[in-house]
Amino acid sequence: MHPALKDTLGPGTFFWLVGYLAGMVLFFTPFSGSMGWIIMVIFTPFTIAVTWWWFRPRAHLSLQYYAGVGIAWMLIAVVLDYLFIVLLFGTTTYYALHIFVYYALMFLIPAGVGLYLNRAGNVAQSG
Repeated sequence: MHPALKDTLGPGTFFWLVGYLAGMVLFFTPFSGSMGWIIMVIFTPFTIAVTWWWFRPRAHLSLQYYAGVGIAWMLIAVVLDYLFIVLLFGTTTYYALHIFVYYALMFLIPAGVGLYLNRAGNVAQSG
């Protein structure tokens, strides 16, 4: 599989699926009204850690590459949310502030991790 497809489809779909399944579990708890924020607080550090682990062993990748991965992850989240939440469950009140923050994080996390890895690599090379 092409590395760009592997970097976008693999982790992007995995992160969406983990959040989706967590949402299904939380939906049947007393915390269902706050489940979006709960999932975000729990899974943002998880997503950052897994993204760092995924890209750390790689040779230097450009910031544009990481931004492209972020755009792909964001689009995966938008499309799968629409298909498997909005259409499947017929919800008209799905899109709230935490959803838009989640979409932004799906772009910012790989871009931020890439920026960190590139800077850490440059410091290691010069020092």
